[in-house]
Amino acid sequence: MISKLLVIQSDGTAQAVADTLNNAASAPEKISLWDMAVNGGWIMLILALLLILAIYIFIERYITLSAALKGEADNVFMNNIRQYVHEGNIDAARSLSKQTQTPLGRMIDKGFSRLGRPLPDIQAAIENEGQLEVSNLERRVSLVSAVASLGPMLGFLGTVTGMVTAFQDMAHAGNNIDIQLLSTGIYQAMVTTVGGLIVGIIAYFLYYLLVTRINRVVFELEVRANEFMDLLHEPA
Repeated sequence: MISKLLVIQSDGTAQAVADTLNNAASAPEKISLWDMAVNGGWIMLILALLLILAIYIFIERYITLSAALKGEADNVFMNNIRQYVHEGNIDAARSLSKQTQTPLGRMIDKGFSRLGRPLPDIQAAIENEGQLEVSNLERRVSLVSAVASLGPMLGFLGTVTGMVTAFQDMAHAGNNIDIQLLSTGIYQAMVTTVGGLIVGIIAYFLYYLLVTRINRVVFELEVRANEFMDLLHEPA
């Protein structure tokens, strides 16, 4: 009796091991991100190009904005301008502003070019130059926002086209409907949705960083412009 139980137990163990091996062998192979992107169809190529465009614009604008944000250098610049103005050396102050090829330098130079006119005219000239500088800093940033919006929309387009493909295959198959036959369209639909959301999220995050950086530059320019106007209001 004991020997029979041992035989039954050993047979059960062997069967369990065999089932485990069969399940492991039949388990679906993991798919890499590259395979997912390739199988996603032509929309994934457009999404990849949009993502590259957004990253390129972000890097280029971030470098430009970082060059415009020179806190310590701007402090030294404004201190030198203040010293020249107090000494009555306007020519040296304006020469310094011309040599300083930054948004702040160009704004101050525009203010010096209006000396002799009423102070409101000088302030208006500085503000106009500041708006022009900010517009240059914001150049192409809207494209990153466009990518953030287009990414999910293109992903949804891929979802629709993938489902259309799936239902078209169902219609052509008739009564011979096979899951594998439908998998291509459904797979494309799901992959493009994921791809579109990923591109949209990354682009939106990059756009937010750029907007935050631009707002900081605008704030710094406003503070420096007010310092310059206060300097002109000071008695000679």
